[in-house]
Amino acid sequence: MPEDPIILLSYINTKLRDQYDSLTELCKSEAASEKHIKEKLLSAGFEYDPDQNRFI
Repeated sequence: MPEDPIILLSYINTKLRDQYDSLTELCKSEAASEKHIKEKLLSAGFEYDPDQNRFI
């Protein structure tokens, strides 16, 4: 997964839109840390909205 927060945002939101119903599902499938992704994107000012299934 990309380390740059803005590229990571685009990558994650695209995956959520096109392939996964939740961040948890994406992380399980990609063997990624949900906590790490949330922290990385929060540091850039983005939070996960489960109702919209994307970071905003």
